[in-house]
Amino acid sequence: MDALFESISGFTTTGATILGDVEALSHASLLWRSLTHWVGGMGVLVFMLAVLPLAGGQTIYLMRAESPGPSVNKLSPHLRDTAFILYAIYLGMTVLEIVLLLLGGMPLFDAVNTALATAGTGGFGIWNNSMAHYSGYYLQAVVTLFMILFGVNFNIYFLILTRRWKQALRIEELRVYLGVIAASALLIACNVRHLFGGFFDSLHHALFQVASIITTTGFATVDFNQWPAFSKCILVLLMFIGACAGSTGGGIKCSRVLLMCKSIKKEMQFLIHPRSVRVNKMDGRRVQHEVMRSVNVFLIAYLIIFILSTLALCLSSQDLVTNFTAVAATLNNVGPGLELVGPSSNFGFFDPLSKIVLMFNMLAGRLELFPMLLLFAPDTWRRNR
Repeated sequence: MDALFESISGFTTTGATILGDVEALSHASLLWRSLTHWVGGMGVLVFMLAVLPLAGGQTIYLMRAESPGPSVNKLSPHLRDTAFILYAIYLGMTVLEIVLLLLGGMPLFDAVNTALATAGTGGFGIWNNSMAHYSGYYLQAVVTLFMILFGVNFNIYFLILTRRWKQALRIEELRVYLGVIAASALLIACNVRHLFGGFFDSLHHALFQVASIITTTGFATVDFNQWPAFSKCILVLLMFIGACAGSTGGGIKCSRVLLMCKSIKKEMQFLIHPRSVRVNKMDGRRVQHEVMRSVNVFLIAYLIIFILSTLALCLSSQDLVTNFTAVAATLNNVGPGLELVGPSSNFGFFDPLSKIVLMFNMLAGRLELFPMLLLFAPDTWRRNR
């Protein structure tokens, strides 16, 4: 059960662990855990599309099954070329992070593991105190930067590589994503300033934790479970928002949150001006009704799974904050939660039923809910006659 939990947590890039002492593991086990993050970050199915010559025109549905966000765009007319482009960008950014970490004095083994876990936004550490093991600002700053970069839609990097800078910078989701990070980091830095030597220290750790949580990586430089309630509340909200669609991060995704806000604004304007005709737009283009419908259905399914999972965990003797944040951390593929599942703790104390629920949440969160829900639909198992 524990081995299955750890494997699912790795491939879904959740980073929740049942291990109390990761430093006791062999180098081979530590590297394997990090590799599960790296392979699962871009998606196992996308990896298959990049390496295997799959026949037929249905391969787009394989990519959609594991690609985060309300829609999937092709970067090339041929889907296999799209998978190659994505993995080339992914590999290039991973190697660049390894080089920068080595320049900061991090040992090669540590740099490779840290980069693999950062790229997949997974967060499996090789030290019990995670990134707090590296006390220098430089190494933590490099990881902070790359967590944010890997939380960006990879389509934006393709636009940058093809010198379409203006088109890349006009993407609303990117501006919302960076704006939420900046605002959250400043608010938390002001709130926890008294816990550190100065504002720069508090901003450094606040930005690291904000980047770690919103990108659902799960690294930690401090035990944010000891922070004031205001800061912890912001971090829990960031778990739900998540990174950009088309990134390696989890969560609901910034694009869905943005579309939901646009829908609320449209409905309020309709109540004020009943005869007005308004449409939702993103990046200057009209959002199709099918996309809005999928966002609404996703949110309903998300809430149902979240509520039922929390109720199932509450059958155990753990407190509500532990159960609530454990579900939030696994369904959003974040890793650490609060209280007994905080950054300095692990998930090993849960009973087998709770672990099964949490494993389902990790898979559902990574596969965008519906592929997992289809397992419970009778028509899925009914043979066509």
